[in-house]
Amino acid sequence: MDDFLGRRDFFQGIASTAMLLMTPGVFSCFSGGGKTGFLYDDIYLEHDTGAGHPEKPGRLAAINNRITGKNIYRDLLLLESSDALAEDICLVHSEEYVETVKRECEEGRRSLSTGDTVICMESYSVAIKAAGGIIKTVDSIFNGIIKNAFCAVRPPGHHATPNRGMGFCVFNNAAIAARYAQEKHGAERVLIADWDVHHGNGTQDTFYADASVFFFSSHQSPLYPGTGSLNETGSGGGEGYTMNRPFPEGTGDDEITEVFRDDLLPAAKEFKPDFVIISAGFDSRIDDPLGGFDVTDDGFRELTRIMMEIADINADGRLISVLEGGYNLEGIANAASAHVEELVKT
Repeated sequence: MDDFLGRRDFFQGIASTAMLLMTPGVFSCFSGGGKTGFLYDDIYLEHDTGAGHPEKPGRLAAINNRITGKNIYRDLLLLESSDALAEDICLVHSEEYVETVKRECEEGRRSLSTGDTVICMESYSVAIKAAGGIIKTVDSIFNGIIKNAFCAVRPPGHHATPNRGMGFCVFNNAAIAARYAQEKHGAERVLIADWDVHHGNGTQDTFYADASVFFFSSHQSPLYPGTGSLNETGSGGGEGYTMNRPFPEGTGDDEITEVFRDDLLPAAKEFKPDFVIISAGFDSRIDDPLGGFDVTDDGFRELTRIMMEIADINADGRLISVLEGGYNLEGIANAASAHVEELVKT
């Protein structure tokens, strides 16, 4: 009988280990990976923008399908979303605005009263899950569980100001990540780089007078939302901590990577950030329907390498990348996959 029990425990142990290895996000720990996190949740697909809208659930499905089909997938630590606390959202947004979003979603409105952002009844809960997932990702980075991460979330965020949702955006995920890192993990200086084809006006507004956050943006001009000129460099104590590089339609790899290498990198070395955030908009990729840039997948690889170099210099590699735009499904899948492949190379 004792021999039988011993053999039973042995085989139960094997079965338990097998089940553990089949659990999403666990295999990477056993395979020696886990340096790069990947945040995705099917709940992000429930933000229904309606037929024909460019910011559609298929964007995330395309990214997830492409990345899960790559060999790099087994090297990723899969991250989970969770509800953000109101106090964390309000590190960036006013309580009045957060209540407005909640109320208007519950009322079944089809667009926010604050601007051009389509919503549905589930949009508030999805946006809270997106922000919460990013917050948990920041925790994982600062706790040393992962070195960097790509967050495939929606709705996007970089147009959302403290008091206004606009441009498809509800809550400003990148800004929330920056403030949370400062408040909860003691980050003194945070750098946010935005390579979306549209200027991240909401992020700029949030930190325009703040010397603890350096905001850099490359974007097409003229284009929505019409901000981001060269002379927008910050105000008050934040003067000199905003850097905009607007470009005309047709701009490609050489021009964009040049300003990241020649303008942002030296500024970052002087600023010495201890946390780095990318607003990763892939609508700057060639053939995007809402943009006129010609950045290729190799261009995004080089931009990623530059950002990782910045993170390595002063931030011990701590970097989080947050999805913004990108509306060509094949294009966003290719660009995001190239981006993540570079992150995994750390």
